[in-house]
Parts: sequence; structure tokens; C-alpha cells
Amino acid sequence: MEKYLELKGLIDAEMEKHFEQLSVFSDDLADNPEVSGQEYKTSCKIVELLKSKGYQVEYPFAGIETAFKATYGSDNHKYKIAVLTEYDALPEIGHACGHNISGSISLLAGISLKDVQDTLDADIHIIGTPNEEADGAKCAMSDQGIFKKYDMAMMVHLYDQNLVYCTLNGLASYMYNFHGKASHAGAAPWDGQNAMNAAQLMLHGLDCIRGCCKPDSRINSVIFKGGFAGGSIPEEAQLETWVRYPEYSYLEKLIERVDNCATGGALMAECTWDKYLTAAIYKSMKRNFTGEDAIAEVFGELGIEINGDHDKLFGSSDIGNVSFECPAFHPTLQLVDRGIAIHTREFLAAVKGEKAHQCIKDGAKLIAYTVAKIFTDEEKIKKMKADFQGDA
Repeated sequence: MEKYLELKGLIDAEMEKHFEQLSVFSDDLADNPEVSGQEYKTSCKIVELLKSKGYQVEYPFAGIETAFKATYGSDNHKYKIAVLTEYDALPEIGHACGHNISGSISLLAGISLKDVQDTLDADIHIIGTPNEEADGAKCAMSDQGIFKKYDMAMMVHLYDQNLVYCTLNGLASYMYNFHGKASHAGAAPWDGQNAMNAAQLMLHGLDCIRGCCKPDSRINSVIFKGGFAGGSIPEEAQLETWVRYPEYSYLEKLIERVDNCATGGALMAECTWDKYLTAAIYKSMKRNFTGEDAIAEVFGELGIEINGDHDKLFGSSDIGNVSFECPAFHPTLQLVDRGIAIHTREFLAAVKGEKAHQCIKDGAKLIAYTVAKIFTDEEKIKKMKADFQGDA
């Protein structure tokens, strides 16, 4: 405990040196949003900032143009911790996701921990994870096994509640392609095989199975192609379907049932079908109670009330994939009044200003204190690892 308190003092002192700069930086990101996968100027700004703080930066990273990995010092400590940094924006409504604040939180936390790495015997890596709102860089990184070498990963998201953990919805999206045979709809419709009928029958099947799915299941579809002229039997049809569920094993079952509906629709219309992923599969969050307890303690130390509903579905995020590779954490801080949803213009209006800047400091402390609390206590480290392995 004495070592932890000493480290908090060192972290606070370092944080004060950089807080104003990161607040200005956050506002600049808000004023200059770049959408998912196109964060070229944003990632360059972050990389230059980290280099100015003495970091060695690998950029691009993991085969992703706008991703990076920043390390400070010799990178030879016993433990490795990933501070995950998001910075992509949404089309039309910019940083209504709050990623300008979230990214700045991670940068301030990582920078404030860099000089206590020896005491923690832990390397603090700041990992730039772009494209969260679209194809999830964390998914690609997880698929490459990048997070398997980490002992912990953490970030903070903005929300209308203060939460220790989020209940994430697993998400998979597929484009279903139906292939039939064209013919003249007036002269010889019997010579055709209507791909649009196959898509419609699949949709009807999906409507029918909803009543037999678990309550938090979500299945939504959009027709992208259904023919080109009323006088022709459509030979091709495309249907994108999004499937969500909080538990990954049941998500896989739902995908199987959706495939069955595609098979049935194609069979009845005498067509064939295939599919492809339209984005990476976002997994649900694997919980880690030891880490969550530490985060809850830090909320208390900061005087921040945990005031939300942890069972309410937060949405989908690629950090869920990370949580199956190493202990990963995704608490939230309240930026707006209860009931104001993320991804709205009302939320966008709050991502600059005094409250946003306070969230940067609170969020950075939430990450940095949690890291210090866990990695100054070998027993906590062991329990966190046991939680991850499913032994506790």
C-alpha cells in the first residue's frame, strides 16, 4: 500500500505537467475529425506528440496504416501493459463517440506512467487502435496474437454513466449473396430463378425465428441488391445481416440459424447462396473480477460515484476481442446527463470544454492508478491472471 501511495504521488505530478497539452490536443481532434480507417493526420499528430515525449514509435503497426505502438525505455521489464488508444470519428457527426477524449485519456495515462516502469517492473505500451467504429483494428491485432504477450490492457470510454465494466454486445455482419437465373418477367418467367425471392424468403425466415431467440438477440437486415428492372427476373440479390448477442458462444449459434434461413430461402427459390464478412466479428467482453475490483476502488479514491446499470447493453466494441487474449478493461466515465446517447449530436456538443477536460484527467487517473494498484501487488497480479484463465 505504501508503494502504491508513493506511485500515485509521482503519477499525479507527471500528469500535471502534460494535462493542459492533452486537453488542447483533445479539442484539436474534435475540431478535425477523421473517420474510421482514414485517421492519417490524427495518427501522425499522436505519433509526433509521443516522439516529443521520448517514445520509440512503430508506425504503421500490425499492418494497419493508422495504427502505432509506442514504447519508452529499454522495454525489458517482467510485465507488459497495453494502454489502448482510440481516435477515429463518425461520418457526419465527428467525435460524437467521444474518441477525442478517450484517446487523450490513454495518452495522458501512458505518459504519466512511463517513469514508474522500473518500480512496477512493467513496460507500458501505448497502442494506437484505429477504426473502432467500422472494422476494429483491435480485432485484426487480436487475430495476429499481438495481445497474447500482454498481462493487461485498458482504456476508458465516455458515456452517460460511470461504470466499472460494460456489457458489450457481440456483433457479426455478413453479406448474403443469392444467385439465380435471369429471364423475361413477362414472356417466360418460368425460365428464371428469382434471387430476390430467395432474399425475401430469408428475411421472412429471420422474422419467424426471432420469437425463439434469447431476449438480447438482435438480427437486422438491409437489402443491397434486388434486381435492376421490373421486366426481368432478378438473377442476383444481396442482403446484409447484422447479428448481435452478449455471449459469444450463443452469437455463433445465432449465425448458424441465420445461415439456415439463407439455405431455406435459396432452396425454395431454387437458387444458390454464399456469404462474406462485411466487418470483423466483435466479441463480447470477458469479465475479470480482480481487475474490476481494483477499478471500483480507484473510482472511490477519485470520489467518482459508480452510478450506472452494468447489465444494460452498451453496444459493440472491438475491445471484446482483446479480452479473450489478455485481461482487458473498459470502464466508462459520465460526460453527459443520463439519457443522452453516444453517437448523437447532443453527445457531440459535450466533447469539448471544462467537463470534457475533467474527464481526461479523471480517466487518465483511472487507468494509471489501476495499473499501479495491481502491479504493486503480486497477489493481485496472480488473481487477475487466474480470473483470465477461468481458475477463479
